[in-house]
Amino acid sequence: MILRRRGPQLALVALVQVLAMSLWFSASTVVPALRAEWGLSRQAGILLTITVQLGFATGAVVSAAVNLADRTRPQVLVAAGSALGAAATFAFPSAGSAAAAPLRFITGFALAAVYPVGMKIVVSWFPRQRGTALGVLVGALTLGSALPSLLGGAGHWRIVLVIAAALALLAAPIALTLVRPGPDWRPSPPWEPRYLLRMARDRAQRLVCLGYFGHMWELYALWAWLPSYVAAAGDGDTFATIGVAGVAGALLGGVLADRFGRAAVTTGAMLTSAACGLLSVAAWGTPLLAPLLLVWGAAVIADSAQFSAALSEVADPRYAGTALTAMTAAGFVVSAITIQLLPLLADLTGWRDAVTLLSIGPLLGAVAMVSVRAAAGARTPRSTGRP
Repeated sequence: MILRRRGPQLALVALVQVLAMSLWFSASTVVPALRAEWGLSRQAGILLTITVQLGFATGAVVSAAVNLADRTRPQVLVAAGSALGAAATFAFPSAGSAAAAPLRFITGFALAAVYPVGMKIVVSWFPRQRGTALGVLVGALTLGSALPSLLGGAGHWRIVLVIAAALALLAAPIALTLVRPGPDWRPSPPWEPRYLLRMARDRAQRLVCLGYFGHMWELYALWAWLPSYVAAAGDGDTFATIGVAGVAGALLGGVLADRFGRAAVTTGAMLTSAACGLLSVAAWGTPLLAPLLLVWGAAVIADSAQFSAALSEVADPRYAGTALTAMTAAGFVVSAITIQLLPLLADLTGWRDAVTLLSIGPLLGAVAMVSVRAAAGARTPRSTGRP
């Protein structure tokens, strides 16, 4: 049956990601309308984005701790996460401001059953070409995350939430009936918190994590506040920057990682995105800003999937699940920090200068990834190189 082949399965998992991940910024996109109608404070509006990040981090740890991906068929887990996130988003418009943040936390918690499990399904179909395949999956996540910006013209803010929830709900039956794990599906290594100490002491793993934290310092804060930045600049297109350029960057990053290695791609992508953040000050108010944002949108996501692949190559295989879960959860906590800091800085300096804060993360991350190959090479010549 054609749907049991790896190409159609990659397409199906990617489709599920696009539909389900439309929930991520669904509320963040309509914050200005919520502030006007519900009387939300600036901090309460920021909290709607932060709680999704924290919910995702919590969901990732809980899922790993109870080994959900192996106790439950992965397609069932993805379907359940999509449905739960959709239910929380359907409830959001009528719940009122008091329940807004808890519902967004539940949404993030639910999506932790969608994206990480989707990555594992894809790898089970593409054990040798995982860079390219994961690039496709990250491209799908990027497109889904950008959809609320496109839906923003649909009318009242409630319509945006309902459409995003309906898309995520549609993802559930697709995942349940059509998505299947591949022949290389393997049980997850058991969650072992004690391994975190070994992970912190190991230089190669520590460097990969630091690189990832630098990446996450920038990524979600840029995505969350790009509409405000574009509105202040009077130039640029949020959907084109995140959705179109982001998909292209994710695909290109995956292909290049399979050819040149994880460390090279992550370093190059972070240096490029950091440069875009710094150059945006000079480009502000000129015709160069819109094309610069497109480059930034591609570079900021090009390396995303490759950190997981890099860590899996240098971690103890027996505890790879623990290592990946810990890195991912901590990275989303880091992203919550910059999501909160960036608009506060913008209030003081304006958006033109505030976004330079984002360049700190990828610059430090690039320094870490430059050192990864040497640190990993002492253990195995293939680590972070060609798979």
